[in-house]
Amino acid sequence: MLFVKTGDLKKGMRLARPIYNKDGVLLYERNSKLTAQGIQSIEAFKLIGLFILEPAEPVPPMTQEDILFERFQTMTVFSLREELLKIRDDKKKGAKLQVIVNNILRRYGNLDKKINFIQNLRSKEDYIYKHALNVGILSAMIANILNLKMEERMNIIYAALLHDIGKLSVPKAIADKDEPNEEELQVINTYVEAGHELIGNVFIDSPGIKRACAQMHRIWDSFRKGEFDPKTKMPIGARVLLVADTYDTMTAMRLEHSPESEVTAIKYLMKNSDVFHPDIVDALIQSVNILAPGVSVELSTGEKAIVIQNNDLDILRPMVLGFRNNNVMDLSNREYKDLEITDIMKTMDNRHVMDTELLRESGFPVPVQEDAKLQAGIGEQADGNAEG
Repeated sequence: MLFVKTGDLKKGMRLARPIYNKDGVLLYERNSKLTAQGIQSIEAFKLIGLFILEPAEPVPPMTQEDILFERFQTMTVFSLREELLKIRDDKKKGAKLQVIVNNILRRYGNLDKKINFIQNLRSKEDYIYKHALNVGILSAMIANILNLKMEERMNIIYAALLHDIGKLSVPKAIADKDEPNEEELQVINTYVEAGHELIGNVFIDSPGIKRACAQMHRIWDSFRKGEFDPKTKMPIGARVLLVADTYDTMTAMRLEHSPESEVTAIKYLMKNSDVFHPDIVDALIQSVNILAPGVSVELSTGEKAIVIQNNDLDILRPMVLGFRNNNVMDLSNREYKDLEITDIMKTMDNRHVMDTELLRESGFPVPVQEDAKLQAGIGEQADGNAEG
């Protein structure tokens, strides 16, 4: 699999991931071959690039749930962008924001199972919108595990979607920097805080939304500066936002640098338990698949292995099958106390390297998730509807 910038796309290249328009209509299915008209359409969508299959590479598996998750992300980011810009420019909320919150709550606020939390590639232009949406989805799942009251869940999702609205006004010269200096970070903070005041004015009937955003930001800023006081009172809304925000930031796919793995992110959250409350982190772990059976991993010895059984009591110490000697290691046993998982093996588009078939062939039971069926010829059919 390769990542190819839009300007370098060529006829005949095969797509590794589906493409949807802003209404969620499937334009190009996986394995579709690009046409000249298709490339023009993709340029019009202002996509920074696509993941392309190499000539003999098989189509990577995606479950129907994965497909629906990616479709929902694509559709909702377009709507969220419109709403955030409307709030920033007109100082009032639009009709779609409530719909977005309700959709997140309906789809991800009442789940009884973990999901594959799929990250899409982000550019500087769309980072804020994609980040806000993902924080909203994560916050909804966490709030569900914590069994929070409905009003509190709604406020947390609103806060997640709105918390970075001030960054939309940061001068481009600063916003485009990969590593702003301390003075520039203070400028960004000024805009973030102004955004919180805007939230308070627009959502004056729901003061809890502004409060959660402002408190989360203050906690994170003091933590970043090494000034965080563990005795600081942290309301539940700010705690949820802080965990969801940090997890998404660490695991996000950006052109500028590679994302951290989910294992690295969870270790970081657990290590800093004074600021990232253990109950919130545990709710996150109960919401997303991190080390599920079939995931390929790297051990601290450098050996590669595959997870054959997860560990609900300690997510980071599952049972694995080593590739070197084909030996089974239960990392929860004392004999493996010095052995740990250091990372997850990923495809280029940041998906887990999965080999559930190997587990089945070796006699290990794993949940069956049917791969979403490909729809032949979608790429060619969609060219005529690309503007729809």
